[in-house]
Amino acid sequence: MPTVNRVAVVTLLAITCVFPSATSANDWPGFHGLSHAGVVADASIPKSFGSQQPSWTFDLQTRDVGSIAIQNGQVYVLAMVKGQPTIRLHAIDLASGQSRWSKDFPQSDNHLHSRNTLASSTPATDAEFVYFANSDREHTWLRCLDHDGNEQWTRDFGPAQSQHGFGTSPTVVGEKVLLNFSQQHDQVRRGTPGTSKVIALDRKTGATIWETPVTSTRVCYGVPAVVNNQVIGANTGDGIYSLSLQTGEMLWRLPVFKMRCVSSPIIVGNLAIGSSGSGGGGNHMVAVKMPNQAGEQPSEAYRVEKYAPYVPTAVVKDDLMFIVDDKGIASCIDAQTGESKWTKRIGGNFGASPILLGNDVLIISLDGEATVFKASPKFQKVTALDLGGPVGATPAYANGKLIIRVGTELRCF
Repeated sequence: MPTVNRVAVVTLLAITCVFPSATSANDWPGFHGLSHAGVVADASIPKSFGSQQPSWTFDLQTRDVGSIAIQNGQVYVLAMVKGQPTIRLHAIDLASGQSRWSKDFPQSDNHLHSRNTLASSTPATDAEFVYFANSDREHTWLRCLDHDGNEQWTRDFGPAQSQHGFGTSPTVVGEKVLLNFSQQHDQVRRGTPGTSKVIALDRKTGATIWETPVTSTRVCYGVPAVVNNQVIGANTGDGIYSLSLQTGEMLWRLPVFKMRCVSSPIIVGNLAIGSSGSGGGGNHMVAVKMPNQAGEQPSEAYRVEKYAPYVPTAVVKDDLMFIVDDKGIASCIDAQTGESKWTKRIGGNFGASPILLGNDVLIISLDGEATVFKASPKFQKVTALDLGGPVGATPAYANGKLIIRVGTELRCF
């Protein structure tokens, strides 16, 4: 049954959340860009992408699935150090592709899914710092460096229990850094069941502002969304839930999922939308109407059980939601009602999330097959091309440049 703190919800919804003004459309400050929406409204797919003529490439030496952050003309990405259980944070000049600096962080090996690596997290950025998380099962670190690579603070949150390895990413909201520290509690193969929580830290000092226990079932990887001073999360045990950004208090929850949540929740108007699933199928996407007045409970608005995504996170334009499921079927859905507008079999398997540049949606399969189609209620394919290498990370876009992780390379178009 849903639970709701009615007074707190009304108080929070009466306040507008203030986000840092230093982050602009010229930045891509973490997983899925600005507000985790994966959208740059005034952008377009660079012409050099269609001709596969990157302006620069950067050799990362290893193939990893962590996505890209861009801040102040600098690209940040995590990679494993070849032949070592060590991750490396790269800082690369966006204009030239030249390395500005890199820092190595040794860790022990971890049990991983076949598609996962030690460098599967995405950095988060603001005007002053870059933050990233990693884990080796016995330790789970969140670190803060300045844009010159000087370490500012480090926190170790201890053991992380999982089936597939670590993979969540931090996010910055105002003066706080948030981390969804989800852990495996059910079907634990070795060790003790994990305890999940959402943690808010002071971005300058790393001091804990609050930490809130959430229901532990299966480890979930999504990055929380923030709206109207509410932290909106998605996990198996709580479903779609809301925490106070100020205090961490659980405001409401509505259990709507049966399986693991890997995609990140998105906000469309008064709806919070998330998905869950498994490698074997059974995926489902659920939209929850968020409470906005005293006495109101969260309620399920609609459910999508056909061609729902498990890993990829959706994008939205003008109340049209564009998704690609893990087995290569793209769909357009009315984000307010769940009504299907179209579905199209693209082919291949997918892990990277779509991004929306202007009126064009870009999706890339695990095999590196890229497809561009219009953000339209009718399917209109623009182009398709083979990037010639595997792609597991979500692309990034900033300052007119599209950055894609292909195999062991970063490519800039």
